[in-house]
Amino acid sequence: MDNSQKIERPYTLGSWITIGHPSIAEVMADAGFDWLCIDLEHSVTDYAEAQQLIMAIQGRGLKAFVRVGENNTRIIKRILDAGADGIIVPSVNSAEEAKKAVMALKYPPIGARGVGLARAQGYGFGFEKYKTEIANEIKLIVQIEHYKAIEELDLILQVEGVDGTFIGPYDLSGSMGKPGNWDDPEVIEILNRYEVIAKKYNKLIGFHVVPPDYSLVIEKVKKGYNFIAFSFDANFMGQMIRDQLKLRK
Repeated sequence: MDNSQKIERPYTLGSWITIGHPSIAEVMADAGFDWLCIDLEHSVTDYAEAQQLIMAIQGRGLKAFVRVGENNTRIIKRILDAGADGIIVPSVNSAEEAKKAVMALKYPPIGARGVGLARAQGYGFGFEKYKTEIANEIKLIVQIEHYKAIEELDLILQVEGVDGTFIGPYDLSGSMGKPGNWDDPEVIEILNRYEVIAKKYNKLIGFHVVPPDYSLVIEKVKKGYNFIAFSFDANFMGQMIRDQLKLRK
């Protein structure tokens, strides 16, 4: 089958980078993902390491997303200037918080992003192209990690500049006092509510499938998710080691 006959998948598949070394990012990028997300919320990766990881991921032809540590204008600005293709903002529980993230990501007159001349802008030599073309393609994904965010989901998704939402399953269930209890009826019900509401909008619907089990990815695809993170670097490595050592006599 030639490229003109290929049917595009109804979803993109990424993974999480928690180990701040470019070699890890390159190994993951070569595995067949569509994008990778560098985690600055739950890792010790710093800004300089994040830029090196962005360079490694993009150097392999993938989109480089970054989950920032918080909905903070200064943090988002520095990561954008490092050249990220997309930002994932954790714990967005209201339309006002979503608008704050949009303001940090967009240049005026839409937002309030300050102008820097760093890697993203070709160190000053490519600012016009970046401003008029590249910056407009940067994705903003807000994480839905609290039951209160489900109650506000329609309003969050109506915010112009929000390209999609992304379920943080552990924190969402944790906000209900049931961390990791996926079979609990209330957890199932709130995820169903998320799916029904999110499907009303032409935006990305995301989920982090944490266990390195691809059958769980397929389950999410069947439910309509189209922006799926599959496990993370340390989990892939650790699970493979454990699976192989089971064979030890």
